[in-house]
Amino acid sequence: MQKERIKFLDYLRVIACLMVMLVHAAENFYGADSSGLAGSMSMLANEANRFWVSFWDGGVSRTSVPLFMIASAYLLAPMPAGSTMVQFYRRRFLRILPPFVLFLLLYTFLPLAWGGMTWEQSMNDLRLLPFNFPSMAGHLWFMYPLISLYLIIPVISPWLERATKREEQIFLGLFCFTTFIPWFHLYVTPELWGECFWNQYSAFWYCSGYVGYLVLAHYIRVHLDWSRQKRLTIGWVCFLAGAAFTAWSFWWKGTPGQLIETPLIEWSWPFCTPNVLLATFGLFLVFTTIQPGKTPALVSSLSRMSFGMYLMHMFFLAPIASFVVAGDQANPLLPVGLAIPAIALASYICSYITTWLLSHLPGSKWIVGA
Repeated sequence: MQKERIKFLDYLRVIACLMVMLVHAAENFYGADSSGLAGSMSMLANEANRFWVSFWDGGVSRTSVPLFMIASAYLLAPMPAGSTMVQFYRRRFLRILPPFVLFLLLYTFLPLAWGGMTWEQSMNDLRLLPFNFPSMAGHLWFMYPLISLYLIIPVISPWLERATKREEQIFLGLFCFTTFIPWFHLYVTPELWGECFWNQYSAFWYCSGYVGYLVLAHYIRVHLDWSRQKRLTIGWVCFLAGAAFTAWSFWWKGTPGQLIETPLIEWSWPFCTPNVLLATFGLFLVFTTIQPGKTPALVSSLSRMSFGMYLMHMFFLAPIASFVVAGDQANPLLPVGLAIPAIALASYICSYITTWLLSHLPGSKWIVGA
């Protein structure tokens, strides 16, 4: 049985999908290699790039991935009464795995057509395909933690069904604490609470990661009974505070002209850090205040196409960004503050049109999930 569409989640998907493309557009202005994306090393050409990357990527768009995680959890956890683990897995994985596998193969071979990769690189990507995403599709990393959430939902559902508000608050408190772990790893010690070369599972391993967003989604849906005005007020305060810190953290470390390891310049950009959690919580609250009613046709269509748009957008974003950057991060065709959203919006439109056209083919759900 198909669940009734929830209006605010349609708007959330539409915006979060654009945010993803803003993130990848911004990477073209601080990545230190020729790929156009942020690799292991970063460099900012000037102060304008430093500010606008901080603003668009860190401040505006860093909540994109957690928003998708929390939206999925909001709909799916706990499982519907009477559903079995096998039924849940069959329903969810038949929806996402065929398009995912198809695009893994497309990113492995299609760039050969325009000389975007060598045959040796393609064969190496194919060899490693059962284990990770191909080299030209770094954005597909998201699918693996999403799969892990789907795997754990049947396990955690019985607890969510009987957990009290206080019990969920305790778990969320532990989750909030674990969001400091990336900073401890970076600035205190790389090995915490039992971590060592023979054990990566620390004391707080099972309370950390995206499962925290899963529980947060359930808590908001079931236990958070704030008024619309309170959600708006607290939501905007939390989002702006978290987003401001996220933007500042990159700006602080991003000295123009200096080659710096990407994890150091992005020290507060991981998706399970306190600032990103705060901003995600706030923005999700704001989305929940959207009044129920009929969703505009375009918003509904964009929402339904968002999975396909996410899968394919790098095929459009990379050449669009290459054209706009024109080989000079310091002097693109447009001012950087406009170039980043322009690249993202153009990629968004191209991805939507292509996904919409493909959605009219027989069996389109196996291609773009729509």
